[in-house]
Amino acid sequence: MAHNLEIVNGEAQMAYRLSSGVPWHGMGVPVNDDMTPREMMVAAGLDWEVEKVDTFIRYKGDNQKTGQQALVRSTDSKILTMVGEGWNPCQNEEAFEFFSEFVANGDMVMDTAGSLQDGRLVWAAADVKDGFSLFGGDEVKGYLLFSNPHQYGKSIDVKFVMTRVVCNNTLTMALTEKGMPAVRLSHRSEFDAEKVKQLLGISHTRVEQFKQAAELLGSKRYTNDSFQTFLAKVFGESTKRDKTLSRTAERALEVVDTQPGAEFRPGTWWNAYNAVTYLTDHELGRNADNRATSAWFGHNAKRKLDALNVAVEMAEAA
Repeated sequence: MAHNLEIVNGEAQMAYRLSSGVPWHGMGVPVNDDMTPREMMVAAGLDWEVEKVDTFIRYKGDNQKTGQQALVRSTDSKILTMVGEGWNPCQNEEAFEFFSEFVANGDMVMDTAGSLQDGRLVWAAADVKDGFSLFGGDEVKGYLLFSNPHQYGKSIDVKFVMTRVVCNNTLTMALTEKGMPAVRLSHRSEFDAEKVKQLLGISHTRVEQFKQAAELLGSKRYTNDSFQTFLAKVFGESTKRDKTLSRTAERALEVVDTQPGAEFRPGTWWNAYNAVTYLTDHELGRNADNRATSAWFGHNAKRKLDALNVAVEMAEAA
């Protein structure tokens, strides 16, 4: 995300927990494990507010209100987006305060935070101190990710993500009964942290559910035909009339046995699923910045959720 990271006075607007390792781009402020959410916000350069300001046009010598408002950042008067009067901003302090109870109780540790797209997308992620180890050492860790967009048309997004340590793949899992990958809140209403906590059902339940799914996938083997059917469902088929696999699906066939961590459960649906997560996180997209952003905030997060659901369905039928 280096090129997407906001740079202010030559400094990347990002903080990261040093004990988790230096980000691949080596940018941002390293912090200790004992940071409060507010301290993390300040370290990442995110201790600013946004304000809605009426906008005007000058027509024939008269100033007239446009009916829209500019969302202006307090520190530098930068206009981040244009919104309507009914659009409610969520201040960065509100977003980080969401983590305070969990951090104070020792349930979470702040992990990363930063600003993307010139301040239009602020994120914070916390290690939920929960995870599991599979198949003799395949470690998976859980994080809670809060994205706070200061941009019209974008919703507040709070979700759990899992990271497979051996390959740093981000594994998206469903959170709600409807199978949605996140809790999304429109800016048409004011941010209600307690409502979000209730919707998320903050607990270890989701991590345990993902562990059960992973164990199932690692216990069932795919066939060449079933793997190709899986890839066609996830990546689509070629536009050619012969309905061959798409180029991306063909690449998944190539990496399934060579991807990092392939040695833990070769030939199983766990490897099949992770061929998708590996490609989306490490190969697809124009560059590493776009891949990383899409893995957390973009369409690849949804693609990985779809891949998990399809893999589980096919493993259960095997």
